[in-house]
Amino acid sequence: MPHSQRYFHLHLISDSTGETLIAASRAVTSQYGTTHAIEHVHPMVRSRQKLDEIITELDSKPGIVLFTIANEALAQELTEQCKQMGIPCVSILEPIFQAFQSYLGAPSSRKTGAQHELNAEYFSRIDAINFTLMHDDGALPDNPEEADVILLGISRTSKTPTAIYLANRGLKIANVPLVPGIPVDPAIIKAKRPLKVALVASTERIFQVRQNRDLGDIPTASTLAYRDRASIAEELAATRKLCKQHGWPMIDVTRRSIEETAAGIHALWHEHSHKPPISAGSR
Repeated sequence: MPHSQRYFHLHLISDSTGETLIAASRAVTSQYGTTHAIEHVHPMVRSRQKLDEIITELDSKPGIVLFTIANEALAQELTEQCKQMGIPCVSILEPIFQAFQSYLGAPSSRKTGAQHELNAEYFSRIDAINFTLMHDDGALPDNPEEADVILLGISRTSKTPTAIYLANRGLKIANVPLVPGIPVDPAIIKAKRPLKVALVASTERIFQVRQNRDLGDIPTASTLAYRDRASIAEELAATRKLCKQHGWPMIDVTRRSIEETAAGIHALWHEHSHKPPISAGSR
């Protein structure tokens, strides 16, 4: 590794899964290009014994400590121990708790793992994940109106990972590949409830990704076309024409992460789902 790159220990201590800490810490560490974090994730820390084990590790691998612990006694103990060792220790949620308390005029319940309760929202999210997995890669539901979003795009536009990410946000996604020479199912075009959105990318991006896909040892006419720049450009042009014809939005994923693409689709879905119905007199 170049001399300019440095490493440090980053301890993420949570009384739940640690997802919040991981997301927050990576958002910050990504801003430091020459400094890399060695992550130590410590989930489900709910006892003094578990905390003591982690403090022993902190002594041997000192670094930055970020934590989300609702139990005030454990949080205070961790803070004090880190102070004695001269280790920076930050409660990620405490400033947010304070802001909420100041604005709402009431303290939080400080309930451990409250965001992961098995409530109606949780089971709705699981239902969305199951729906999305069952309707990946062109496996349409019997009734397309059951989907929240119908995601279209040519091969290698990251439809599946985007669909799964959105499903984890609670949206039911039907993933529909656009294949040259095969028209879109009329049921998709007729569906009114779901948002229909297409993913596109630059010809060069699709070309590079398809070059790395294993299509077998013996090339055929279809595999040659699949990896041909001109054919890829035609597929993308057909996608744009289809979307223009039906008024479907498109998202260019060339320089977007899955998370950014999903956020864009979620915003479009929110706008789409809150549109008032068109009355007969306004047609």
